[in-house]
Amino acid sequence: MMLSAGKLIWISCRPLLRLIFCVSSGFAIAKADIFPAVAAAGAGQILLNITLPCLMFSKIVPAFTSQNISALGPLVLVAVLYELLGIVFAFIIKQFFWVPHRFRYGIIVAGGWGNVGDIPTSVIMSVTGAIPFRGVEDQNLAVAYISAFILVFMVTLFPFGGHKWVAWDFEGPDVEPEEVREIMRLKRKAFFHSFGRLWRKKVDKKGREPDLDVPGDIPEKERPTGTIVQRMRQKHVSFVDDSSTTVPTEGIMSPVCSQSPTETNYQTYSLEADSREGNATITRVDTLSNGYQTVSQSGITKGVAEVLPTHLPRARKASYSRYINRETVLEFFKALLTPSSITILVSFPIALIPKLKALFVEVPGTYMPSAPDGQPPLAFVLDATSFVGAASVPLGLVCLGSSLARLSMPRKGEWKNLPMGAIVWLSVAKIIFMPVLGVLICEGLTKVGVISKDDKVLRFVCIFFSCLPTATVHVLLTQVYSGTGSAEHLSPFLIPQYILMFISMTALTAYTIQLLF
Repeated sequence: MMLSAGKLIWISCRPLLRLIFCVSSGFAIAKADIFPAVAAAGAGQILLNITLPCLMFSKIVPAFTSQNISALGPLVLVAVLYELLGIVFAFIIKQFFWVPHRFRYGIIVAGGWGNVGDIPTSVIMSVTGAIPFRGVEDQNLAVAYISAFILVFMVTLFPFGGHKWVAWDFEGPDVEPEEVREIMRLKRKAFFHSFGRLWRKKVDKKGREPDLDVPGDIPEKERPTGTIVQRMRQKHVSFVDDSSTTVPTEGIMSPVCSQSPTETNYQTYSLEADSREGNATITRVDTLSNGYQTVSQSGITKGVAEVLPTHLPRARKASYSRYINRETVLEFFKALLTPSSITILVSFPIALIPKLKALFVEVPGTYMPSAPDGQPPLAFVLDATSFVGAASVPLGLVCLGSSLARLSMPRKGEWKNLPMGAIVWLSVAKIIFMPVLGVLICEGLTKVGVISKDDKVLRFVCIFFSCLPTATVHVLLTQVYSGTGSAEHLSPFLIPQYILMFISMTALTAYTIQLLF
């Protein structure tokens, strides 16, 4: 089916107009203080725990059959590939462009996890619900396919610990942006210097190699003085004590050493555990032969694998390991058992077992006594979830608009202090590079038979999910883990992506429809 250029452009733009209307409404009521943050948080809980699970159930049960369940494998594969590519892009950007210290791990989450919920559901339902697709049948199937991306998103971000990267941003002391910029400048200089040396060696193998090495080739005056980048060289030096030497007593190692090596008499370990929070702290006390003590602590947080001290008794070390492993498993299942995840996992068996499915919808070849109205016995459950689930997309878009309204837009004089290199390149990677790679990946999987060539809905969904901006749930995670309720470093990274999104989605939708039809 060949579509004219005008019709193709209109089909591609129409779903975005509906999206813009809903997002703008949420933006406006948030700016007018009609929809405060506490109300937005409550609406988000309704979305995650009621409307979205109902939408997934009402679409998965009638859409999935034993004939198309094979699409679940390619959907999960593509979803994981997109997350991994986003993480790789963000990691590479982080190596060459400075990012705020409190966003050093958050940029990885911003690159890997896209907005897989309200935005793609809104656009894909609109596109597949009209020509050249087959209307309601393809629309239901598309939403069922979307559930696979949502499931991968939830499992990787929460049970598998992706959200902890955001928490790591707020551990340890703060570092000034000027110091981070200087570190990155010297890092780039050292990198390009090393690259230049390798290139010169390749061109002229007989040439004399420079005496300086990286990072020692950086002049002393250009090295930052911050404690975070000080290079500590360990040397063994013996001093002779005399009457003019003072010995510190603040629990640190004495710089005055005997002419013979100092010996450690014994080490003591203690464990303080909080069973409610699942946290533990190991305290190590080294008692020296001269009577001084040094104390060091290492925190063990649930879900984070830590190497226990090798000097612990085997029985106690095994006990600590079992404690950490038990807490990790409990945390994994607690994060997995969310309403949305449970609904998706329950919906698939119902959709694939004819006797169960016949309770909700009519299944050819399967007998099931009907209700007094002639419908299947539990058809009212499907009707109720369809009714409630219809609110999921508009409610999600309104919440998205309110979240964008609360992002702090940098002022005129603040742009020069922002990590513009990282902001621009992350936006380009997510909104421009990823769609190109998405088309190549999906077409490659189609040619090798992983994705069915005849399933146009599957191909469209897989390609479309490559152009998504960073998930707004990242804002909520940052606000929670920061302790201050702010997400100041994330805002400049989100705004350009959501602006470019409208251009990228229109172009990708038009190209994909032309490719499929």
